[in-house]
Amino acid sequence: AGEETVTLAGKHCESGDVLLKDLSLPLSVSGDVLVVLATGAYNASMSSNYNRIPRPAAVLVHDGDADLIQRRERPEDLLRYDDLPARLAR
Repeated sequence: AGEETVTLAGKHCESGDVLLKDLSLPLSVSGDVLVVLATGAYNASMSSNYNRIPRPAAVLVHDGDADLIQRRERPEDLLRYDDLPARLAR
């Protein structure tokens, strides 16, 4: 199987966007899920649509049961309050 050393970072490429540095993990493949118990500002109460990124879903896990507690935003959700002036809609 093997291992790899990774740095887990947020998706905004900010210099302070690193959650875990030089973490040793089993080799990963696309679609793998990594659970992080504490993410600092990466939590629902601090979430925003910075860079027009939709918020992810939130799932509550307890004793082996998982429940969706907040649906993921879709790109169209980010546009619902935008108004294009009629003079620009050609």
